[in-house]
Amino acid sequence: MANHSQLGFQDASSPIMEELVQFHDHALMVALAICSLVLYLLAHMLTEKLSSSTVSAQEIELVWTILPAMVLIMLALPSLRILYMMDEINEPDLTLKAIGHQWYWSYEYTDIKDLTFDSYMIPTTDLPLGHFRLLEVDHRVVVPTNSTIRVIVTADDVLHSWAVPSLGVKTDAIPGRLNQTSFLTPRPGIYYGQCSEICGANHSFMPIVVEATPLANFENWSSLLSS
Repeated sequence: MANHSQLGFQDASSPIMEELVQFHDHALMVALAICSLVLYLLAHMLTEKLSSSTVSAQEIELVWTILPAMVLIMLALPSLRILYMMDEINEPDLTLKAIGHQWYWSYEYTDIKDLTFDSYMIPTTDLPLGHFRLLEVDHRVVVPTNSTIRVIVTADDVLHSWAVPSLGVKTDAIPGRLNQTSFLTPRPGIYYGQCSEICGANHSFMPIVVEATPLANFENWSSLLSS
């Protein structure tokens, strides 16, 4: 959950998000090294007298061609690795279908018979004490921990986007198209997200709440709702 003074990402709650945070830190260190080198060269040129160098022009051109190429490789290889990891979905344990509407979400557990519901934001006037304003919903998405969850995302009217930052998930919901993503959370918790595509007047009032719970609790919850 984000706070007011937070400068970085939310705490990672899935392996993919952990990889994204590590790549972000890696990219920042590369950028810091580049900025430090450029700043040093500028300070050196401003403070030292210009003098002729024994380095030939061909050697200089070779260096300023190879070094940027090496930097790009340092950024591209980890980035491609994470992209393939995010796109790979291996035998999911549970499939969840999320359908965006103006302005709420509908959910279908395709592996469980008759388990569907709509998820609306709880108005501020009805919000229980201690719950988060504009983020709490009347029906949470409940998933089991340590299980691969495949999420099929689509929309019924306009463009939406199903996004939960702490899980590293953000997938566009497009009418007439099925997009899919997946996540796995190793520990119980409640994770908040919002629609991340401007979809109309109440775009900011269709939050997403994912509750991860142990498998036994999930089975009890699903049997109660589907019965």
